[in-house]
Parts: sequence; structure tokens; C-alpha cells
Amino acid sequence: MLVSAKEMLNKAKAGKYAVGQFNINNLEWTKAILQTAQECNSPVILGVSEGAGKYMCGYTTIVGMVNGMINELGITVPVALHLDHGSYEGAKKCIEAGFSSVMFDGSHYPIEENIAKTKELVAICDELGLSLEAEVGSIGGEEDGVVGAGECADPEECKMVADLGITMLAAGIGNIHGKYPANWAGLSFETLAAIQELTGTMPLVLHGGTGIPADMIKKAISLGVSKINVNTECQLAFQEATRAYIEAGKDKEGKGFDPRKLLAPGVEAIKATVKEKMELFGSVGKA
Repeated sequence: MLVSAKEMLNKAKAGKYAVGQFNINNLEWTKAILQTAQECNSPVILGVSEGAGKYMCGYTTIVGMVNGMINELGITVPVALHLDHGSYEGAKKCIEAGFSSVMFDGSHYPIEENIAKTKELVAICDELGLSLEAEVGSIGGEEDGVVGAGECADPEECKMVADLGITMLAAGIGNIHGKYPANWAGLSFETLAAIQELTGTMPLVLHGGTGIPADMIKKAISLGVSKINVNTECQLAFQEATRAYIEAGKDKEGKGFDPRKLLAPGVEAIKATVKEKMELFGSVGKA
């Protein structure tokens, strides 16, 4: 059964660890992440971008697939199904489809409009017992066609949005989606500390978890980050393992195309990546 991310993130904030959000793109990824979470006895958040939602045949299909897997695989750890970087309309569609958590990314709107739309979604999510993530300060890189330069959020604006009653806050602190360039300046811990001071017990979210050095991850957690998003690292691990399998000619063994064999190395690579991140974030054994 899917759960809101609220309880798992409040526990993470109090315990000074972080829950991983791992984006899913198909059945194999979803199964690999759920099995790893169960093996690690770790709470987990399955992230779905609007683009991935379209690819996987819509939000209702995804809800059915995830609920079915939780039941068939005997998953007992807390699992939240979360819309990642959702539009206002996308958030409403995911709520209707049965997601247990949504993100409304209003960071590209003027702060007044971001607040107004977030406030409306807070009322809906509160009534249904769902968790809601909001964003202040655009996260760098590209996410479903939206490009940001890695801004640092205004701590005062973060407090304004946090005070609306959201569950968690994603604030730009110089982080980006995708691979980090060689000249990346690093995370702004000064900004993060100021946001933490003003938002108190609000769980903070770090997007773009791929490629951030482990010491920065741990420092971010110590400053209130309770949810860390990982997508690109899983994509790269899956890609490299699958390519190696094909280049070795193993995909030509046997008769015809067998996705169970072709995709198996990539699935194992995702499992290893997810386990490594759960250990780094400190969520192992915290279910």
C-alpha cells in the first residue's frame, strides 16, 4: 500500500538521515528499486516525471503497476509514489490517479503566483492525506525541457512557501540535474543553513543527487536535507551494463529477443546504485 512521504521524512529529519527518491522509467526499474528497498529495510520514494508518466502509458497505469508490485513482491517497507517536478495541472492529475505524494514546481513563476498555486494544492493534499513538495529557486540543468542555471533560493521566500503547510521544500542551493560540470562551484551551504534556520522542522529536499561528493551529501543532511533525488546515476548505470552485455554478444545467445536476459545486467546495476545511495543517505534499516 502506498503511503504519504510525510511520516518517513519527518523521521528522517529527526534522525538526521535522508530518504532516497529514485525515479522510475519502466517495470524493470520499479521492480529493482522496490526489491532493493526491501532488502535494505529502507523507506523509499518512487519518483515519476511528467515525461516518464506519458512514456509509461499514464499515471493510472503507473499506480496500478506499483500497487501490484508491492502486493506481489511482498514489499513491507514504506513506499511513496511521487510526481517529480510537476506542473499545477500534472499534480492534480496524479492526485486523481492515486499518487500518494506530488511535487508542484512553481519555481519558474513569480513568487506570488508560486505561493497562490501551492496554497491551493496544500488544501487538496491535506484533505486527502497526501504529501506535497514545493520548490523555490530553480534547480539547474534540464528536467523535461525546463532548463535552470543552478540558482540559490531566497531564504525568506523559502519561509513564505514553507509556512503554507507543505510537507517538504526543495530549495535551489547551486545543485543541478544531470552530470555536474568540472567547473561546478559546489553546494551553497551558507544558503542551506539560512533556509534551515528559517524553516525549522520542515524536511528539505536536495535535487540532482547524482555526482555530488559524499562529504557534501553528508553535510547537506546535517543541515536539514531529508530527501535526496537520484535519477541520472541510475540511468548511466543501466546504460553501461546493458551496453557491455550487448557488446559482449550475449544478446545473440538463444532464440529471439528475451528482455529478461537483455535487461538483467542493467537491473542489477540499478540495484547496486540504489543500495549504495541508501547506505550513503543513512536510510538502511530505518523502515
